[in-house]
Amino acid sequence: MALSRFWLAIIFSSVVYILAMLTWGSSYSIDNIVNGKKDDPVLVKEVFIGQLPLSLQDTLAKAKDHKYQTVNKDTTYFLDNTVVKITTGKLATDGILPTCKNTILDLIIPLIAYLSFFCGILQLLIDSGASEKLARFLSPVFIKVFPEIPPNHPSISYMMLNFAANFLGLDSAATPFGLKAMQSLQEINPDKDKASNSQIMFMCLHAAGLTLIPTSIIGYRAAQNAQNPADVMLPCIITSFVGTVAALVIVGIRQKINFKSASLLLSLAAIVGLITGLLIYITRLDLIEKNHFTNNISNVILLMIILMILVYSYTKEKVFASNNKNVFSSFVEGAMNGLETGKTVFPYILGMLVAISLFRNSGVFEMISNLISKIFMAFGIQKKIVDAFPIAILRPFNAAGSRGFMIDAMKTYGVDSFTARLSCVFQCAAETTFYVIAVYFGSVRIKNTRYALSTMLLVDLICVIAAIGICLLFF
Repeated sequence: MALSRFWLAIIFSSVVYILAMLTWGSSYSIDNIVNGKKDDPVLVKEVFIGQLPLSLQDTLAKAKDHKYQTVNKDTTYFLDNTVVKITTGKLATDGILPTCKNTILDLIIPLIAYLSFFCGILQLLIDSGASEKLARFLSPVFIKVFPEIPPNHPSISYMMLNFAANFLGLDSAATPFGLKAMQSLQEINPDKDKASNSQIMFMCLHAAGLTLIPTSIIGYRAAQNAQNPADVMLPCIITSFVGTVAALVIVGIRQKINFKSASLLLSLAAIVGLITGLLIYITRLDLIEKNHFTNNISNVILLMIILMILVYSYTKEKVFASNNKNVFSSFVEGAMNGLETGKTVFPYILGMLVAISLFRNSGVFEMISNLISKIFMAFGIQKKIVDAFPIAILRPFNAAGSRGFMIDAMKTYGVDSFTARLSCVFQCAAETTFYVIAVYFGSVRIKNTRYALSTMLLVDLICVIAAIGICLLFF
């Protein structure tokens, strides 16, 4: 219900604002909002060449391409016959129609490919009996956090693999594992239209995104020639850990979960120990060794997981045969299920991305972002912090958009500036909340997400506050 109302609110407010600006003359054209592509120049005016100053007329006439840019390149004049088109700035993201097209070509098709492969691997985990054994091993911890899940239930295995993939920064693997977990949890959900407690807990922990190896962030910093691309690694890990604990506590209180469990406390201690041990090891490496280690560790572990599942499945060929299957046919069956899941989530993703496109290109997002920045600066918040806020505000809506702001912050303020580093931690320690809600709950056709959205946004806010404090401490 909350997601539906939010979706309607951002579309309604965006369309009303667009039409109002066009009516009042503040906008000249809204074609870009419907048909434009990201970074297209925004048309603000058209005039006859005779209406321009003589010096500008002469410059445009002599220019080879009949184009002139101002010194700061904010405004461009383009002569087309006798009409001069004046453009300022760039479109924040694709318009409505390109978003519809690119959702299929750039997002859904790759997503279906990932889903098909990893769901095929997961089917081997199921048919070989490995998922049941893994669930039995993890049950003492998971039943404390997810008391509604029966011991040894397959969903435990899928959630564990999802958390592990997030832990290692493997987004392409985390999504298929997570969708499989949601489907498995839906099987024991008594009200199929309403999110269960277990699904909400899983979603909030997933959104908190405990990260051990922020590979992509390190890669972006390396590409911008940072002195030490991995120096944001520890702040990213700590911030994401704070978010994970916050999600566990907030949802746990609402669901009246008993945290006085030895197995749960030991598990948290083990995670802290693992993070600490890894950080101690990484701090002893030089720059080249750090980059090599962080770039390879995640992929090596993923390949090892796939290899172990395949080897175990090979040793259990008789189990497959007893169900009239073999290893490859089982993989194909799982891949087909992944294909069906991709088709199911497509409308949910499309609806959310079109709404976000309208929200950003309309100017409403920029207006809200500027207002928030002014409020914080009025309270004495340092400008170097406020300059990174666009990434924190946009991250729950659109990962690509916030990533673009992050890279722009590196270029504008310097890759080793406080603002750029804080932007990286914002990008790493939060999730694309609205996209995740649409995909995960959409995959099982849940209409009432209860308090999942509000909790996930609260965790995002906690991560933002934690990121600021941690970066001030480190940098």
